[in-house]
Amino acid sequence: MLPKIVVNMRTLKIEWRHLDLGKSTCLRCSKTGKTLNQVITELKKELEPKSIKIIFKETKLSEKEIQQSNMILINGKTLESILYGAKVAENYCSSCTCLTGNETYCRTIEYNGETYEEIPEKLIREAVFKTLKIKDDKTRLTSNKNIMKGKRSYQ
Repeated sequence: MLPKIVVNMRTLKIEWRHLDLGKSTCLRCSKTGKTLNQVITELKKELEPKSIKIIFKETKLSEKEIQQSNMILINGKTLESILYGAKVAENYCSSCTCLTGNETYCRTIEYNGETYEEIPEKLIREAVFKTLKIKDDKTRLTSNKNIMKGKRSYQ
């Protein structure tokens, strides 16, 4: 009989909070949600061999909680608190204004001189890998390809 090999799985918890009014959400949140689902699918494939399990939680918010809409938490910390230099701001959101019937300003993330209304893959991956304290092979491969083409990416 072969001995049992016990593998200790680490857990990575990702929570996405977004406005949900009768199964309707704004365009920003929809785009972030689609991106996040794609990233989580990729991350599961990448991290499982490293004994890291992802648990995803979607939290639907009411209009009263809109200031938290389009927020991603990784192991309980907001994405912007993980990414050095990132900060939360807000700007006018025509999509939420239409959904709520009130002029609405939604959260954005400012990072490296850019303002993001929808949270892109690169920010999600960067925050995940900083949380895990491991290198992101996908980002490294992309950077190496750009260097070979004469483009440089300094991160």
